[in-house]
Amino acid sequence: MDSQTAATQRTVRDATTAGTLQPNALGVLGILFFVLSAQAPLTGIAGAVPISVALGNGPGTPAAYVLAGAVILLFSVGFVAMGRHVVDAGAFYTYIGKGLGMSAGVGSAGVALFAYCTIQAAMYGLYGAIVGGLVEGRTGLDLPWWVWVLATMAVVQVLGGAGVGTGAKVLAVFVLAEFSVLLVFGLVTLAKGGGPEGLDVAGSFAPSAALQGAPGVAVMFAVASMFGFEATAIYGEEAREPKKTVPRATYLSVAVVTGFFALTSWMLVSAYGPSKAGAAAGKALMSGDSTGFVFAPIAAQFGGWVNDVLPILLATSLFAGILTFHNSANRYLFSLGRDGLLPRRLCALNGRRSPWAAGCVQTAVAVALVIPFALAGGDPVLSLFSWFSGVAVLAMMLLYLLTSVSVVVFFRREHLDTRPWNTLIAPVLGALGTAGASWLILANFTTLIGGDAETALWLTLSVPVVMALGLVTARVTRRGAPAVGD
Repeated sequence: MDSQTAATQRTVRDATTAGTLQPNALGVLGILFFVLSAQAPLTGIAGAVPISVALGNGPGTPAAYVLAGAVILLFSVGFVAMGRHVVDAGAFYTYIGKGLGMSAGVGSAGVALFAYCTIQAAMYGLYGAIVGGLVEGRTGLDLPWWVWVLATMAVVQVLGGAGVGTGAKVLAVFVLAEFSVLLVFGLVTLAKGGGPEGLDVAGSFAPSAALQGAPGVAVMFAVASMFGFEATAIYGEEAREPKKTVPRATYLSVAVVTGFFALTSWMLVSAYGPSKAGAAAGKALMSGDSTGFVFAPIAAQFGGWVNDVLPILLATSLFAGILTFHNSANRYLFSLGRDGLLPRRLCALNGRRSPWAAGCVQTAVAVALVIPFALAGGDPVLSLFSWFSGVAVLAMMLLYLLTSVSVVVFFRREHLDTRPWNTLIAPVLGALGTAGASWLILANFTTLIGGDAETALWLTLSVPVVMALGLVTARVTRRGAPAVGD
C-alpha cells in the first residue's frame, strides 16, 4: 500500500468517525416535515384537544394555541438571529453555551436530551396502546403493548441509520396523510359556517373564553404542540444554505403549526357548539376513548370510513414523531461526542453520514425508559405517556428561557447583529412569555400528569437535577473539552 493510498484511507476513516454530518441533504420542506412530524398533528389533536376542552379552558382552547404560537414566534426571532452565526447539530446546547458559557451549555444539553428522550418514551407508551388495540381489533391477536414498542424501536433504529434524507421521505408520507384529513375537515367546516352555533369567534377567542376554567392545562398542551420546531437548527449542518434555509423553515413551521392547531381545534369546538363542547369532551374522556371527541365530527363530515382510517393514521402519526425525536436526540449525542464532552465513539458515522453510534445509544436509552413501566405493569397511557410528556414540556420550557437569555447576552457581547428587535426586544418578550407559560404549567402540573402531588413534585424536580448533573459534567470534562462558550 503506497503512502498516498494510506493517506486517503485515513481521511475517509477520520471523516466517518469524527467528521461532519451529510451536507446539503435537506431543503426547507424537508426540515419542515421533520418539524411537523415532531408535532405529530393527529396525535396533538386527538390526544390533547379533548383533554384541554374538558379539563382546561373549554371552548377557549383555540386561543391557547394562538397564545403559545405568539410566544414561540417571539422566541424564534432571537433563535433565528443566533442561527445565522452558529450552525451546529447541538442547537440549544451550542446556543446557550455561546451566550452563557460552556457549563450552562452542557447543562442544557443534558436537559435537551432528557426532554427528547422522555417525550419519545411517552409517545412509545401511547403508540404501544394504540397499535395493540388496532391489531387485536382486526386480527384477534392480543399481545402486551411493549412487544409492539420494542419491535418499533428496531425499525426506528434502522431508519435513523438510513440517512436523514430517507427519514424525511418516510415522514413526508405520514405527515401529509394526517395533516390533509384534519386540514380539509377544518376548511370545510369553516366554509360551511361552523356548527349548530355558527363560528362564534368570541366563544373561543375572547379573553373571557381564553381565561375560563384552568387555562394552564390548555397552555401546556398548546406549548407541547410546538415541541420540536427547534429541529430546524438541529439539522442546520445537513441543510442546503443553512443561513437561509433554517430561518425560513423556522418561521414557516411556527406559522403552519400555530395556524393548523388553532383552526382545527376551533372547528372541533364549533362542530359541537361552544356551549356544548366541554360536556362532549368530558363524556369522551369518561368513556375511555377521548379520540371519539375528534373522530365523530370528522366522520359526520366525510363518512364512516374515517373511523377505520383515522386510528391507523394516529398510529403512523406517533411513529413519525418517535422517529423525529430519535433523530434529534442522536444528533445531540453526536455533537457532544464531537466536542469531547461524551465518548468520541458517539460521533462515528456510517456510510450514509448518519450518526449510527449515537443512534444505538439513543435506542438503548429508550429501552431503559420504557422497560420499567412494562415490568411494573404500568398503564402505557395513564403513567408512561402522561408522566413523561409533562416532564418533557417542563424541560423544554427551561431551554426556551435559557436560550432567550443567551441570545441577549451573546449579541450584547459580540456585536455581530445590532438590530434591537431581533437581538433584544423579541428575545426578552419571548423569555417573559415563556416564564409566564411555565408558571401556568407548574400551577396545574398535578392535574396535567393525572397523578398525586408527590409524583408531580418528583417529576418537576427531575428537570433541575438533570441540569445540575450537566453542570457537574462540564466541570469534570472542562479541561479536555473544546470551549463552547467560555
